[in-house]
Amino acid sequence: MNTPQSRRQFFATAAGAFGAAVSVPGVGFADDKADAKKQVEDAVDKGLAWLKTSQAEDGHWEATNGAYHIAMTGLAGMALMMEGSNLKEGKYSDQIRKAVEWLQKKQQQNGLLAHNQNAGDFGSYMHGHGFATMFLASAYGESEDKDQQDKLEQTIKKAAEFSSKAQSTKKHTFPDGRTVTLGGWGYTSAAESGVDEGSITVTQLQALRAARNAGINVPRETIDKSLAYLEACTTPNGGLVYSYVSINGKAAAGAERPPLTVAAVAGSFSAGQYKGELAKKWIKFCKEKIPVAKGRIAHDEYQSYYFAQFMYVLGDDRYGALFPKEDKADWLTWTKYKEAMYPYLIEQQDKKTGAWNSGFIGPVFGTSVNLAILQLDKAVLPIYQR
Repeated sequence: MNTPQSRRQFFATAAGAFGAAVSVPGVGFADDKADAKKQVEDAVDKGLAWLKTSQAEDGHWEATNGAYHIAMTGLAGMALMMEGSNLKEGKYSDQIRKAVEWLQKKQQQNGLLAHNQNAGDFGSYMHGHGFATMFLASAYGESEDKDQQDKLEQTIKKAAEFSSKAQSTKKHTFPDGRTVTLGGWGYTSAAESGVDEGSITVTQLQALRAARNAGINVPRETIDKSLAYLEACTTPNGGLVYSYVSINGKAAAGAERPPLTVAAVAGSFSAGQYKGELAKKWIKFCKEKIPVAKGRIAHDEYQSYYFAQFMYVLGDDRYGALFPKEDKADWLTWTKYKEAMYPYLIEQQDKKTGAWNSGFIGPVFGTSVNLAILQLDKAVLPIYQR
């Protein structure tokens, strides 16, 4: 077996990928709305069925070459729960239960969710920990019985506590004179390294929001520090740079990464920040740099995952409320996004297996992400709701 690619290399590449828009030939919904809806439903059904059959007997999923067990299990579990299944009932209840139990067995004594026999999970574990925490917190409300619920509550509580302790802490002074305490996350706990970066920070932010949705106490300071971190990584152009440490605390124009900026919008929305000036700057930057109704680029599942979330929260009216002076024809809207992305995603699906095979991370990742996008309108899970 080949050595699994390190999580650091994958997510750095995925979060940094961006290219020129390309046309998508021959892609489109049926003219009839009912037929278009059925196309989406059929694609989702096939994708979910593939995830079911690709789950390992012990309950986990993994990426190409046996990598990223924890992250893939969290993301695949979320996709199945977005269908409406949960620990109590539904088509995929058994698969969700097995995934939950497998992750619980993988929790370390300090609260970290990691598969310590896999280099891609243990040597660079914070992404997986975040996605798994989000999944477990989303599953918590539908536990089968009190004993299961109590055990799951303790798992999530310990995971959230680990996330808070793993956050970095730094003092930062903004150009306007404000001095704040900020904190991001890196590939490992801040206690192990001084590295931080935006994509993991957003993953942790959403995981902690999901934990709060489940009734788990999350210190407000932890959330505030992470939002301050994202602000400090924002350039005058409104885009995010890769890492606060790598820029020595000075976010210069020209170093922005559009996918990270997309993720920051989704993360700020998860934290309840919908109308702030910072979120508006990020949204404007994304509008200028990320085309809608155009083709996608290689390795962009990460970008698409977060872009869809923030477009769903915008809906068809919120952009206009944020930018009332703009012509309505120029608004970013969920309807426009779906009309652009849904036909493309359906076209890219393997019609025989139901999986999405693009991207070097593997079909579990691509399938889970695309199923999340196609199921947002179901509004089943609080973390993905408006």
